[in-house]
Amino acid sequence: MARRKTPGGTPATDALTAAGIPFKAIEYTHHDESTDFGAEAARETGIDPTHIFKTLVVSTGPRQLAVGVVPVAGRLDLKAIATALGAKKVELADPRAAERATGYVLGGLSPLGQRTPLPTVIDASAQALDTMYVSGGKRGLQLGLAPVDLAALTRATFAPIGR
Repeated sequence: MARRKTPGGTPATDALTAAGIPFKAIEYTHHDESTDFGAEAARETGIDPTHIFKTLVVSTGPRQLAVGVVPVAGRLDLKAIATALGAKKVELADPRAAERATGYVLGGLSPLGQRTPLPTVIDASAQALDTMYVSGGKRGLQLGLAPVDLAALTRATFAPIGR
């Protein structure tokens, strides 16, 4: 049976709606020349960059991918996420592989509603927030939700993976 989409929704918003998880959708204008998608989201929405999180796909081995969710104000610590995933080493995944696995385009990668659900680790700093923001599955859309709800829906763990 095909998944039913909400009008104007994305797989990320559909997943939240289907799970009954409250969220706030914030749309903003994406500028085609922008390549730092997280900084653009913070600038365009006025949301504190420590509350907006980027979704990064990493490779833990041949054909093995996982997701790290870290504040756009920082960076992903590859050694820390490797430890959190129980992997010897990780590297950022090939962008095309990330797009194929998630079903999203770069700048719109969401930890929610992925084509192939990937093991996910959320930076521990999110636990101190009432609301965190992640990509809504397309450029120009951020979704605000409780970190515990994101972790529950993605079956994620929290670990100090940002720096």
